Amino acid sequence: MRTVTALSVVVLASAGIGHALLSGLDDDIARVDPFRDMKNRPRAGHGMNILLVGTDGRDSVGKEERERYRLGGAPCHCTDTIMIVHISEDRDRASVVSLPRDSYAETPPHTDRVSGKQHKGHPLKLNAAYAEGGPQLTVRTVEKMTRVKIDHYLEVDFTSFMKTVDVVGGVEICTDQRLKDRQTGLDLPAGRHTLKGGEALQYVRARHVDGASDLSRMRRQQQFLAALVDRATSSGILLNPMRFRDVTRSVLGSVRADEGFGTGELLDLGRAMRNFSPSSSEFTTVPVATMGYAVKGVGSTLKWDTDKAEHIFDALRRDQPLSPRPAPDAARRVPVDPRQIRVQVENGTRTPGLGRRVDAALSATGFATTKAPVNADRQDVRRTVVAYDPRWDRSARSLATALPGSELRAVKDQGATLKVIAGTDFEKVQKVRAQDPGQGELGVVRGDEVSCS
Repeated sequence: MRTVTALSVVVLASAGIGHALLSGLDDDIARVDPFRDMKNRPRAGHGMNILLVGTDGRDSVGKEERERYRLGGAPCHCTDTIMIVHISEDRDRASVVSLPRDSYAETPPHTDRVSGKQHKGHPLKLNAAYAEGGPQLTVRTVEKMTRVKIDHYLEVDFTSFMKTVDVVGGVEICTDQRLKDRQTGLDLPAGRHTLKGGEALQYVRARHVDGASDLSRMRRQQQFLAALVDRATSSGILLNPMRFRDVTRSVLGSVRADEGFGTGELLDLGRAMRNFSPSSSEFTTVPVATMGYAVKGVGSTLKWDTDKAEHIFDALRRDQPLSPRPAPDAARRVPVDPRQIRVQVENGTRTPGLGRRVDAALSATGFATTKAPVNADRQDVRRTVVAYDPRWDRSARSLATALPGSELRAVKDQGATLKVIAGTDFEKVQKVRAQDPGQGELGVVRGDEVSCS
């Protein structure tokens, strides 16, 4: 949930801004030492593993916002959300694995951070490790459960989450049914919505909109994270170094991290992730074998499916995708069915018949072309253009997926028909199809498969 804040900071770094503009940002990050005196840790793998935790801290949230978004009551000082984000060694892929907060866990021996009392290892719910032993016990418990070495730790709270969503101008989500949760105050009718900070917080916190409780909440969190990544990577923030610095400083003011994570890491990730997009990310939740696993003195927990969970964690250790990538000639999944997208093709070159060829290829892939291509006003277009009315931006992104390397160009009041201006770079049309509503055996979803359909 609030972990989207920390990931979005990393994504925003893809602007490739230099040290001069980012100087001083390290001073804005509160520091914590989650790795102090840790021994017998898992062997390091390839790539980078970041443990992102969202706490229920709300000290910086004003009284009015607390009341409006139902943030009253004393926080439990525990982790509301826990995720492992794996950034591949080549920096081309991110895998996000959610660890259910109610997971059955066993702590290693440790010292209680409040009382100073020595504890032997004992069972608890995973989110309670933070309350008992802070970031250090949380990291140690996660490493014990997963045998994945954690390289960095990032912790965010309600404030940083709300700031991040507001900074990018809100995030669009969709739902095919009404979502109502009395505890958080969430009440969304079916359809598409652009959520600002407080509303987004209600959306990702809601646990009582259906019978699946925390598991369905994590699915919504993953969908929201993918939508936030999409919004952040397409935002003008990336093109404005000064604004990037200002908004990053605002967000980082509510983040805690280990000493090793700072400006250098942001820049390294940013340079490597300039092409980062929802299609290069994966999201999954650790598979659960037993719901309501009763533990004396702990209560009802979730027991992991050890075989399927090990498949996920082994992929992280080996720096492998959680699920096979599609073959180069396989149909790409898009959020809008091509049959619902009306397309007018124009030939922007002096190559005779190019317009007809593009029109026929798009039609064969399923797009509703006019079947009447025309010549463009200019015949010197090098890069193929997808021109679209901003109101149909999702349709435009779906069409652009079928035209690799094409340029998206917003044209106000163009209307529902999208326009393709074929350039000299045109080679072929990539097959596309509407996304499937279901998920694979392990529940792995790529970021471009969780948009509104």
